[in-house]
Amino acid sequence: MRPGELEESPYARADGRLPRDPAPAPGLGADRAPLSPDRRRGRRPTSRTLARALPALLIAAGVGYDLLTPRAFTAVPFFTAAPLIAAPLSSLRTTLLTGLAALVATVVVCTQFGPAVDVHTITEIVTVATVAVLAAAINRVLRLGDQRLASAREIAEAAQRAVLPEPDDRIAGFDIAARYEAAQEGAFIGGDLYAVQDSPHGVRLIVGDVRGKGMGAVAAVAVVIGAFREAAEQETTLEAVAARLERALAREGTRRDGIDAFEGFTTAVLAELPHGGGDGVVRIVNRGHPPPLLLHDDGTLRTLAAHEPALPLGMADLGLWPDRATESGFPSGATLLLYTDGLSEARDAHGRFYDPLRRLAGRRFPDPRSLLGRLAAEVRRHSGGGMTDDMALLAVRRP
Repeated sequence: MRPGELEESPYARADGRLPRDPAPAPGLGADRAPLSPDRRRGRRPTSRTLARALPALLIAAGVGYDLLTPRAFTAVPFFTAAPLIAAPLSSLRTTLLTGLAALVATVVVCTQFGPAVDVHTITEIVTVATVAVLAAAINRVLRLGDQRLASAREIAEAAQRAVLPEPDDRIAGFDIAARYEAAQEGAFIGGDLYAVQDSPHGVRLIVGDVRGKGMGAVAAVAVVIGAFREAAEQETTLEAVAARLERALAREGTRRDGIDAFEGFTTAVLAELPHGGGDGVVRIVNRGHPPPLLLHDDGTLRTLAAHEPALPLGMADLGLWPDRATESGFPSGATLLLYTDGLSEARDAHGRFYDPLRRLAGRRFPDPRSLLGRLAAEVRRHSGGGMTDDMALLAVRRP
């Protein structure tokens, strides 16, 4: 996409204007069930059913092949393939029954020309029996691997809940929703982060993105969130909270090895919502992060850009500038959206970015959870299910 060029929105009308509240596209409603992994990859659910039926089809094909060909031709390849295909797709009982059926079919077709048993007949029967036993062993090994994987997934989910607990739906009078979408299928947590803390100084929020991947990034996420929760309770200003995070990352950097010890940083945006007080305001401190969006209840949209750009957290060695919070109005019915670049940098098949400013303009959502659900579904559809970066979303609505 060329600079300044706006991506065509699927919600635009023929006159070029955006409708105020378009009907959600099929599959994007918050009340719809999430897409299964098979459907996200474009495969139909029936493909797995056909694969499960393949062993029986192979045995039937082997019997037909042997009956229709001279004795010199053998159907053993069909019979040995059946239990091997059943092993990764079926239970141990089904695998054993498939192997037994293949063995019985081998005995039947080998003796169809008479009761005489020669060395070829014995070899074929032993071959099928051996493969059936091996298929059962393979099935057992795979099932043990699946159990370990399920255990690892449970641990990952527990780690996500510990490091990135989902905030309450309502905090200090604000409606709140958070969502984490991992780019890697089966992953639950990465380098993106969010947190909400109700403090004596107001409701304080953070959304950030740690440089890097893997366990090093997860460790940095834990450091940032831990420091944020402590600072949000103790510091009287949002600028002081950002300074505490800077010091925490500096200490963490001294314990890290490799390139992260010198080039580790975290982009983050911090927000503060004072308790009570009419329409209220929101204070923003942005440290090199995509600016938040403010969605009004009439469908208008505004970007809360920082007046003075600042470096990401963890880059104090390159220069120090005092943080200055930007204060903006936060009227009743408006929704504040904080996000990571996994949203704005999602590409489609033609390399075009997902533009949240363009896509959300003119639309209204009943609550923050509905907004995040539709956003996640649209980004998944825009990228064809092939997201290249994690995405953290945090939405707060003033009722």
